[in-house]
Amino acid sequence: MENKNNNVMVGMSVFGAIFFIFGFATTFIIQLSAPVMAVFDLSEFQAQLLTSAFFIAYPIMSIPTGMLVNRIGYKWTVSLGLILMAIGSLIFLPAAKLPSYPLFLGATFILAIGVVFLQVSANPYVTAIGPESSASSRLNLTQALNSIATMVAPWLIAVVVFKGLNLPVDATEDMKVNYGLQVADRIPFPFIIMAIIVVVVAIALFLIKLPVIAIDKNKQKGKSVYKHPHVLLGAFAIFCYVGAEAGNAGLMTNYLKGGTLNLSSEMAAIYASIYWGGAMVGRFFGSIMFSDIKSKKYIYVALVLVLAFISGAFVTEWNWTIGAIFTGIAFINFVIMQFGKGKPARTLAIFALVAGMLGLVTTFTTGHVALWTVVSIGLFNSIMFPNIFALAVKDLDGSELGSASGIINALIIGGAVIPPLMGSIADNYGYTYAYIVPAICYLYIFFFAVKGSKIRIA
Repeated sequence: MENKNNNVMVGMSVFGAIFFIFGFATTFIIQLSAPVMAVFDLSEFQAQLLTSAFFIAYPIMSIPTGMLVNRIGYKWTVSLGLILMAIGSLIFLPAAKLPSYPLFLGATFILAIGVVFLQVSANPYVTAIGPESSASSRLNLTQALNSIATMVAPWLIAVVVFKGLNLPVDATEDMKVNYGLQVADRIPFPFIIMAIIVVVVAIALFLIKLPVIAIDKNKQKGKSVYKHPHVLLGAFAIFCYVGAEAGNAGLMTNYLKGGTLNLSSEMAAIYASIYWGGAMVGRFFGSIMFSDIKSKKYIYVALVLVLAFISGAFVTEWNWTIGAIFTGIAFINFVIMQFGKGKPARTLAIFALVAGMLGLVTTFTTGHVALWTVVSIGLFNSIMFPNIFALAVKDLDGSELGSASGIINALIIGGAVIPPLMGSIADNYGYTYAYIVPAICYLYIFFFAVKGSKIRIA
């Protein structure tokens, strides 16, 4: 029993690092739309095509990757993914040096293929490595580690790319060109660091013996996950969730810059970092509440609230007032989570309703109210992906997990569809109206939680 627990710990540790890596890459690309918009003087719709170039890799590569997992296993699939991420990261150097927007899109697509390899491998691995009863807790924990990276990425853009750069409202064309070149010059550094890190992790992975998830290839024959409606309905819930999360974040920097608060690019990017930090905090709460932890549960909750306070203050250069506001909203998030009673479907339904309402309030208000409602959506996004995934693969055996993960991850294409749609609405009708789209997405997620996640055979 002790050896089995150690194996689970090794597997969770390695894949926790994997979740951190692809979380950073995903969020960095989403938030990169604002710098790229400045470099190439693009419309919001054109800038969001960078996000599309990332997420379009999912429908193209997810199902083949699920088949690859069944053929060569999780470890080799992850290793290939890390190598592709390194290659994609390095292509950003010439893309920024030229600068060339098509090369930006190409580098993003290659990087995304690597992330797809990691994503398709990681989620079913974490689900299958331990008891099904605690699968949601394990996924929330690894997604929380993912979310630490998602909070770091926008903060890094704020301090590495935007810090000290300001473009006046009445800037001349020459000033805009110069500003864009300065932004382009700062973009490669984070990608160089990313390339180095993923290469180091890939080497370490070869040296570690991971627990093996058994795949009975004989049992696979004649099996189809398409007979499970909850898998397909869950896949569309992932489409809605990723599209809403990416759309909210992708437009946030420019939305906050152009709103009544008239924030700088640096400060707007920092609030985007707090949005992603909400997902981190909420997932730590979820990992605690969906686990079998009996004692010390509320001590862990208190520690998460301390983390919220410190992280909210840190990204704002130790603004303790903002840290306190973020902590207060995080506490409200935890209180609302109690109404879910530790049940993944019930909690998902409640959070989807709250996130939808926050999106609508963002649409019909301005100033600090709209600022904090759009930022708070991150806290209620938190448990959505892990809970949707856990509900969508519930009752599947090991031979079905790889294929189901491929289908579910293919629908992450929502991140390629929703942000440009929101960008088009922002260009034509204003940023606030764009936030109606994610509210509709959250309504479908509510349906999946209440009805679509029920287990039945077609």
